[in-house]
Amino acid sequence: MPEGPSLVILREETSAFVGKEIVHASGNTKTVDLPSLEGQPIVSLRSWGKHFLIELPHTVLRIHFMLFGSYRINERKDTPPRMALAFADGSELNFYACSVKHIEPDLDAAYDWDADIMSPTWDAAKARKKLRAAPAMLACDALLDQTIFAGVGNIIKNEVLFRIRLHPLSTIGALPAPKLRALVEQARQYSFDFLEWKKQYVLKQHWLAHRKSTCPRCDIPFSKGNLGLSKRRAFYCERCQKRYG
Repeated sequence: MPEGPSLVILREETSAFVGKEIVHASGNTKTVDLPSLEGQPIVSLRSWGKHFLIELPHTVLRIHFMLFGSYRINERKDTPPRMALAFADGSELNFYACSVKHIEPDLDAAYDWDADIMSPTWDAAKARKKLRAAPAMLACDALLDQTIFAGVGNIIKNEVLFRIRLHPLSTIGALPAPKLRALVEQARQYSFDFLEWKKQYVLKQHWLAHRKSTCPRCDIPFSKGNLGLSKRRAFYCERCQKRYG
């Protein structure tokens, strides 16, 4: 599943489509009236968390890539697209194995931009307040809560927890104030590190915990498990990642 930084890259890669008129729309989506898109210009392309937003004059298309979604710009895959948008100059946007839905056009009402980990308006104080309001929440679930850290996925979760030496089964209410602050700060910092590494095609080279078998600090085997309410895969060290609560 693409995480927030990958959606920022998609937004940047597609910026040239803003202002272009859709001349043909096709695909196997059942949730969007594709012919109705034809003749409409793209007003803006935005991202929020893991959502890619195509703003048209009277509606917004929300694309969520789920677990296996992908996209192609000016090229195609062999598999049928969920939605394909073609433009008069021959350029095209193709989306595969994803969710495509109409949403209300008032994006400022629909989304809390301050919760988007990649947003210029990201509000760390608001994130800390939301965390303090959920003292029983586990750290591994907190980082994946899109109402708090929109855009954070499993890679960022595992790497942030390892970076700040925090056990994934720690409860938020038991964290000392400096550790809670580090959780929030590093969720954002690692997301921007992720963005730069992905642009350089070296992201996996920087993984210290995610999908790793041995702790690079302690040189002992990582523990692994599908933890928390989210049941997402965790990789962590029982020695150097302290458990609180």
